Amino acid sequence: MLVIVATPVDRARAGDVAGQASVIDGDTIEIHGTRVRLYGIDAPEHDQLCRDRRGGHYRCGQVAANALGALIGRQAVACVEVDRDRYGRSVAVCSVGKVDLADWLVRGGLAIDWPRYSKGDYASAEAEARGKQSGMWSGRFVVPWRYRQCIGAGGRPNACSVEGASGER
Repeated sequence: MLVIVATPVDRARAGDVAGQASVIDGDTIEIHGTRVRLYGIDAPEHDQLCRDRRGGHYRCGQVAANALGALIGRQAVACVEVDRDRYGRSVAVCSVGKVDLADWLVRGGLAIDWPRYSKGDYASAEAEARGKQSGMWSGRFVVPWRYRQCIGAGGRPNACSVEGASGER
């Protein structure tokens, strides 16, 4: 007679993933062919422009993606899924070692807390970045979700990136 004994095991959820990551943009990575959106934050889009402290434009979305890529390098990234987005992508808290990637991006002024989804989990990191005028906080920018709305309504990247396109900070 075969007896199977079930014991409690700390099991990974189906959407959890770990391994070498490729950076898609400032808040999305890919691991083993799985797209993962970083939980609770929003980073500028790849073609989005921000203004620096002197008023000049720079590609803040590219800056965020490049910085994330430099942080990750060839290190393994571990992601714990917390949700799925409307496109079916995993939404996860991801880390390299003990560094929460979303917190690191927000604290550096490369992304912002997205309270609609984070429930304020990264609000203190954003307050710190804002206080230090880190990254985007050293100049002016349109929040990424407003930028996407503008683009979706037929706007062009330059026009959607400028102050006055609702949602500027």
